[in-house]
Amino acid sequence: MSKPETRPANPNFGSGPTSKRPGWTIEALKDAPVGRSHRSDLCKGKIVKAMEDCKRLLEVPDDYIIGIVPGSDTGAFEMAMWSLLGERPVDICCWETFGKGWLTDAVSELKLEVCKFEAEYGALPDLSKTNPDHDIIFTWNGTTSGVKVPNGDWISDERSGLTLCDATSAVFAMPMPWNKLDVVTFSWQKVLGGEAAHGVLIMSPRAVARATNYKPAWPIPKIFRLTAKGVFLHDVFKGGPINTVSMLCVEDFLDSLKWAEANGGARGLIALSEANLAVLADFVAARPWIDFLAKDPAVRSNTSVCFTLTLPPEKIKAMTKLLAAEGVAYDIDAYRDAPPGLRIWCGATVEAANLKALLPWLDWAFETVSA
Repeated sequence: MSKPETRPANPNFGSGPTSKRPGWTIEALKDAPVGRSHRSDLCKGKIVKAMEDCKRLLEVPDDYIIGIVPGSDTGAFEMAMWSLLGERPVDICCWETFGKGWLTDAVSELKLEVCKFEAEYGALPDLSKTNPDHDIIFTWNGTTSGVKVPNGDWISDERSGLTLCDATSAVFAMPMPWNKLDVVTFSWQKVLGGEAAHGVLIMSPRAVARATNYKPAWPIPKIFRLTAKGVFLHDVFKGGPINTVSMLCVEDFLDSLKWAEANGGARGLIALSEANLAVLADFVAARPWIDFLAKDPAVRSNTSVCFTLTLPPEKIKAMTKLLAAEGVAYDIDAYRDAPPGLRIWCGATVEAANLKALLPWLDWAFETVSA
């Protein structure tokens, strides 16, 4: 097979940080108030606007709160775990790397009473077996396995426990049933193509009540605290973050949200991501050498799309290196803990035209390393 003539205009198909939005340039950051205190009226106004716009575009209920916290999605989720858990047993659902990380923290660090619901890469555990009287931890989309939760129907409306959802590669790409979720975390660097380092924490009134009325048995580092002297830190959710934020990153987040609104908000970005997945599904259906790691279409991710190939690991690595050397696809190796294969990001910042331009190169690279 001869080398394809058309190349993707943007070869960034990695799963985090992900591609910037179409048309992004450094000019998008020209109004960033660098050198100013993040607690000044100017900077606080931008932080508040970012949270208000985010809440509106995601259609988060009015009585939920949303704030910027340190440490990307990891920091946001750890904050929720350290501040909220321990009041009752915890059901932890995990089927890929990050869910297993939350399980490790719960068992080894917080030493909680845990019920595990596990599945291998490519599958979901039986979520219906979780106990609504327990707290429940899960990732909405398994970024390293390409397996997502299809819906929230398995979560009881009569639950007494809290649901804590790591949704970093799902928010703005998959519908979020907010009435089923008490804590949701994500970072800007995934679906919105923003910059790393900051996380977003969304809490329901039930989660706020837990944080206010329950004190964990362990000491909580300042960076994870949701209360001070028994009082909930409402200011974190009103533009007063725990520690210094990057106003360059906030400006970039505002730009991402402006782009999201121009494309129909969360619903519009979900449609773009699903259309991207369809491009790859048509490609896979026509070829015997590639398949989805997630065999069930109902749980197949439309962001972090994972594939298995009929190649040994060393040839898969040679294939991804060849594509990167040609400048047509960067960072598409499977995650280091996942089965060998490819992982191609299909969030809304990736344009379908670039995915379509990539596909002949996948054929070419497969044939080249197979020869």
